[in-house]
Amino acid sequence: MKFAVPVFPGSNCDIDCLRAVRDVLGEQATAVWHREEDLSEFDAIILPGGFSYGDYLRTGAIAQFSPVMEGVKKAAAEGKLVIGICNGFQILLESGLLPGAMLPNANLKFICNFQTLRVENNQTPFTLDYEEGEEIRIPIAHGEGNYYCDERTLKELKDGNRIVFTYAGENPNGSVGAVAGICNEAGNVLGLMPHPERAVLEWMGSTDGRRVFTSMLRWWKERMNGAA
Repeated sequence: MKFAVPVFPGSNCDIDCLRAVRDVLGEQATAVWHREEDLSEFDAIILPGGFSYGDYLRTGAIAQFSPVMEGVKKAAAEGKLVIGICNGFQILLESGLLPGAMLPNANLKFICNFQTLRVENNQTPFTLDYEEGEEIRIPIAHGEGNYYCDERTLKELKDGNRIVFTYAGENPNGSVGAVAGICNEAGNVLGLMPHPERAVLEWMGSTDGRRVFTSMLRWWKERMNGAA
């Protein structure tokens, strides 16, 4: 399985994502500069966290216009897996691949801490290796992670089982519905604020994030075997 990790000016979690794929899955992961448009050789795309373009205007607002996003949109339309983590989630929102918007945290402070999440939907390509309702610990690190959408959109997300992760216990940033991660209608595009790539090895304090990546590989292998 070949993973692409687009790198924007200001990305700072790209290396973590590359290492997570290579160390945990033993699969190929390639950093792709944001000016590249063709991602056709890759099976999955990880939009990493960071501060793309310094988060000027709004988080992810400028990155959505990078040439590489044409490749991301094409891959998403083809049913390939696309995951946006933190700033990557914000870029997916700005590019229209996921609904809603991201606001500053309710307490107006940057938050960096471990957070307990609840797995709301374990039937997506990103959560197959979790149990439904399972509580896991994954770090968060953001100043604008306050997910917002209108009531109609929130109902659509709930009715479509598209809220994949919620914050368990304390809602750290004020997100509507305690949303931590959502997917698109087809289920192949996931955005989440917490950082699974920072919870893949014991020394990191948690390995709960590694199953996001093993789930992706499992889904891809099952799909490839089904197509053979």
